[in-house]
Amino acid sequence: MGNESIDVEQTQEATPPDLFRGNGSLSLFDKCHRFTRARDYEKAGYYPYFLPISENRSSEVEIDGRVFIMMGSNNYLGLVQDPRVKEAAIEATRRFGSGCTGSRFLNGTLALHEELESRLANFMRRESALTFSTGFQANQGAISTIVGKNDVLYCDRENHASIFEGCRLSYGQVRKFKHNDMEDLDRLLNLNDRGHGKLIVADGVFSMSGDLIDLPKVVEFAKCASAGVMIDDAHGIGVMGEHGRGTPEHFGLEDGVDILVGTFSKSFAGLGGFVVGDEEIIHYIKHSARALMFSASMTPGSAAGILAALGVIETEPERREQLWKNVAHLKAGYESLGFNTLNSQTPIIPLLSGDDITTFRFWRALHDNGVYTNPVITPAVPPGHCLIRTSLMATHTADQLDRVLEVVEKVGKELKII
Repeated sequence: MGNESIDVEQTQEATPPDLFRGNGSLSLFDKCHRFTRARDYEKAGYYPYFLPISENRSSEVEIDGRVFIMMGSNNYLGLVQDPRVKEAAIEATRRFGSGCTGSRFLNGTLALHEELESRLANFMRRESALTFSTGFQANQGAISTIVGKNDVLYCDRENHASIFEGCRLSYGQVRKFKHNDMEDLDRLLNLNDRGHGKLIVADGVFSMSGDLIDLPKVVEFAKCASAGVMIDDAHGIGVMGEHGRGTPEHFGLEDGVDILVGTFSKSFAGLGGFVVGDEEIIHYIKHSARALMFSASMTPGSAAGILAALGVIETEPERREQLWKNVAHLKAGYESLGFNTLNSQTPIIPLLSGDDITTFRFWRALHDNGVYTNPVITPAVPPGHCLIRTSLMATHTADQLDRVLEVVEKVGKELKII
């Protein structure tokens, strides 16, 4: 079909259902008709996705009239319902309207965007910052802009999908190293890549397992190989480090990371993404990234709400302290019951559950008992290593966490996971 025009009025009545079949060959849309996996799980009562939340109370949500303890959110600091964040978004919407109706490159740059970028650069202790409409676009735009066809990318196999999309669009050579396997990374870096630009790209906090990249080794090997380092710290900024500046601050290696990517949809309680680094690098991305130049910019409400959230992150470290208390409480409880929480060192705590169907049964039983979680199955994880992903907020109460432990113990024993 491509860009060919179709007379819809003529085809709706006159064309049979096999409109897109050609001379006995497979239809472009056959794959859609063959895709039954999701509907099969729906019929079996195990479909866990696209659940419509009717009310959000931070650590609790309402679905179909039932209240659930929310253990599947990335609202780590509990700022989504903070009155200051909501009021800032409302006031900016009154002042600027509901949207920008254009890209940052043309008519979509507001004073709010530039204020946010200045504040972010200052908070992250970097020369410059650039905001994108989503975190996905931040990775996609930065990687595809910086890496050219004569460059080489070294990617952890468990990196976020947006990183691999950026790699695919960059035309660079992609070399994947085993998850957090620094020997494998070192081996790849020592292949004959002379004359090529090199960039090591990894998540700071891995979003399913909750473990951290071995950043000290990454930085060490990068220096030896004259490679750049880019870290996607979507789940780390606001959470990791004394001031919430993320995984590099946690390891004391902020100077060892050339490009740091973050998102506003987790700790910042909004929507969007950003890239920070040296001014010349950010300036180049700003004037070259198609994901920025050809996308409508963040709404005024989003930008203002994020600015308010940043102010809270900067001035209320007790939120992070409470979050880590909750993490310690729940992780110790899980492990005392006999659950395998993998190597989680963050507010993301997985419960290893086994195969797909056991994981869906686990999720369904938790759901029936009022606990909202996220099941993670193949191909997102290797076969036999499916898991229930739980994540903590600063606003979870001790009573809520104890209730969660009570439920997972009951269900875990019923399913013989523990």
